[in-house]
Amino acid sequence: MALLQVELVSKSFGDHRVLSDISLSLDGGQALAILGSNGAGKTTLLRIITRILEPDSGQVFFEGHPIVQQDLERIGYLPEERGLYRRMCAGEQICYLARLKGFSKAAAEEAAREWFDRLGVADWWNRPVSKLSKGMQQKVQFIASVVHSPRLLILDEPFSGFDADNAEMLRREILHLKAAGTAILLSTHNLQAADDLCDNTLRL
Repeated sequence: MALLQVELVSKSFGDHRVLSDISLSLDGGQALAILGSNGAGKTTLLRIITRILEPDSGQVFFEGHPIVQQDLERIGYLPEERGLYRRMCAGEQICYLARLKGFSKAAAEEAAREWFDRLGVADWWNRPVSKLSKGMQQKVQFIASVVHSPRLLILDEPFSGFDADNAEMLRREILHLKAAGTAILLSTHNLQAADDLCDNTLRL
């Protein structure tokens, strides 16, 4: 049984049908790219998988059972529209988000500091998010999506706004996570990234 299974999912908004009988399968250590033009339904599909939206028909399975709220503790999600608490310091924010995923206070700080060190941003720990550049904020948002060691990592346009060096850093980290057994679901307009990172593609 696949880690993530989407079966015949459809979704409409009013008279506009966004998704029609979409199916996919993804297991640990695999990466799947979701491709499509703006408005094709990529973000809608990701929001259905993460239970932000309900499908009109079809079903999403995680680890062989219909996905439930508790499963989100094992899923990381980097949305296209980034959202951080601007008044909180970067380290405090990552610890808070890790605790929402079930980590103890000590485990949350340990995991957060490991990622800050790994990405070379340890000196941002006590810096308010409002004082970080857009690129810095995107790095913090990426850490938020992976700090709890998710089994499934969902990335919606993760390279948007990154310069070449940071895009390469992100590419390396995605490949490292994939090699460690994380399932990667990537929505992107970057066809080169899809070719480099993913085993298969789904076109909407």
